[in-house]
Amino acid sequence: MDINKWKSVAIASQDYKVLKALCKSKFRAPGAMISKLLNDYVEHQAKKNKTTVENFRKKLLNGESNDDGKRSKKS
Repeated sequence: MDINKWKSVAIASQDYKVLKALCKSKFRAPGAMISKLLNDYVEHQAKKNKTTVENFRKKLLNGESNDDGKRSKKS
């Protein structure tokens, strides 16, 4: 498997069960469902921040989490 193309993540088993149930009802693989959820969320946040999806993605990938360019601190 190409480690530059695919990554694994750990999620709580209860969340995995919900993910599998969603996948079954929507006829998607778990990876495809996670991609869809991420894309939908990015679109939602871009709209909320009144920017394009492309610009919002660039901000995220550059480590910016809000409009003033500062990184948010984890609580």
